[in-house]
Amino acid sequence: MTELQTKVILVGLGGATCSGKTTLAKHLKNILPNSVIVHQDDFAPPEELLPINHGYQDWDAPDSAIDYPRLSKFLKHVKDTGSIPDDHRSHEHLNKQTDLPIEAECQNRLAERFRVLQDQIKESDNINIVWGLVDGFLLYWDQEVIEQLDIRFFLRVPLKTLEGRRKARQVYITAKGDAWVDPPDYWEKIVLPAYLDAHRGIFEGGDVENGDLTSKVKGLVLIEQKEDKSMSMTDIVEKCCQGLYQLVRAEGSSK
Repeated sequence: MTELQTKVILVGLGGATCSGKTTLAKHLKNILPNSVIVHQDDFAPPEELLPINHGYQDWDAPDSAIDYPRLSKFLKHVKDTGSIPDDHRSHEHLNKQTDLPIEAECQNRLAERFRVLQDQIKESDNINIVWGLVDGFLLYWDQEVIEQLDIRFFLRVPLKTLEGRRKARQVYITAKGDAWVDPPDYWEKIVLPAYLDAHRGIFEGGDVENGDLTSKVKGLVLIEQKEDKSMSMTDIVEKCCQGLYQLVRAEGSSK
């Protein structure tokens, strides 16, 4: 009997702080069999190494807010083994998340669709698919990290909406378990400039809010949430799952 092979598909779920990427990752985990979540926030450097900007500790600067070599090594482990290292401890569950449920019919239908698909692939090709769902606000900054992702999504939300969500949330739990509270002007001085700086190259003319995608991040799928016609979380999950399903089917037909 041929030994069952594991194939890991790393899914990039990028977007600004409070864009809904972590919520999306959790919904996808409930749908996709054999799936794990990797939170980029878990790879922030020690607090004492963060730069000071405008008198504040800067958790958002794209070149220093994430330990990219450590994240890249971690993703390689997931890719090679199909599992999270036993000694990894995420602190993401300590952060409060806004409950954005999806329609039960949608979740059940998509879960069954992927169960059938993955069972068929296991039966016909002797391949066990494992999904690595990688969410992060700086996911498309480091080229080595970008190249490890098999499919890439970006949630673009109007800046005013992001500002409102960030200021309503404010409290974050650090890797040490401490509570970080945004200073009153942290969005204006730190978060927004860093977000724009990190993503200008992804959009034409550096227009992060309205520009079309450039070719910087190959195959990037833009999920647009406009103020006048906002996508529901159900819509977002549907769009992502459509892309994931097509990816698996395309790879299967190319053999």
